[in-house]
Amino acid sequence: MARVTTTNRRDALRAGAGLVAGGALAAGCGTGSTAPTTATASPVATPRAPSAPVKASPAPAPRAYPGQPAQITHGPRTRPRVALTFHGQGAPDIAHALLTTAEQHGARLTVLAVGTWLDEHPGIARRILDGGHDLGNHTQRHISVNDLAEADARKEITDCADRLSRLTGSIGTWFRPSRAPTASPLVARLARGAGYPHVLSYDVDSLDYTRPGAAAVTRKVLSEVRGGSVVSLHFGYEDTVAALPDVLKELDRRELRAVTTTELLS
Repeated sequence: MARVTTTNRRDALRAGAGLVAGGALAAGCGTGSTAPTTATASPVATPRAPSAPVKASPAPAPRAYPGQPAQITHGPRTRPRVALTFHGQGAPDIAHALLTTAEQHGARLTVLAVGTWLDEHPGIARRILDGGHDLGNHTQRHISVNDLAEADARKEITDCADRLSRLTGSIGTWFRPSRAPTASPLVARLARGAGYPHVLSYDVDSLDYTRPGAAAVTRKVLSEVRGGSVVSLHFGYEDTVAALPDVLKELDRRELRAVTTTELLS
């Protein structure tokens, strides 16, 4: 994969702005969010993903965290750590830019991937893991999983788990329901049955999927984040790319370290 620098990332995002403005592929998971629209082809060539899984050691598996609830919204408040979690969908060049920006600042992210996104860009699963980030399950099609019948909801969870397992050797370390901040009792039970002891929610919603502008995303996150916070963000939005450096710089100033959710809770 070609290294994304600050300069070529800026050029790529400027050239690809039409894709994002025309309707990013990553829809927010708030109750008021709308279905994603199909974007037109970007004039920017994106990295070509391999057609088969990369041979590598298996990724970490889910684990139980004693003392943590079935649905986790935050980690310990006594530690100067936060988890920046991303709903994984959207244009791969934006995803690569966000991952690279985080790594340049010494931060690690948690990515909850949509199964259809992994089908389209299979190489990105290993890219996330190789960067030291957490990778998890955000359902197969990013539909309102809490509203589905039991068999359909189970399939949404297990189909994405199967993609992750095929690409990485693990079903991923976390599950987050799509189109909702928390899982219904049924979906939480189905997630446990699929191998996820906990559902990963959040206590800070950036609202980046509403496209409020980078400054608004930055203000929203920094006004609410504190030790132990789990922040909800999205791949697929240019505002998020522009906001992330300022968010990370301010977290550093406050001596809050951006870590994976696994590290947050360990």
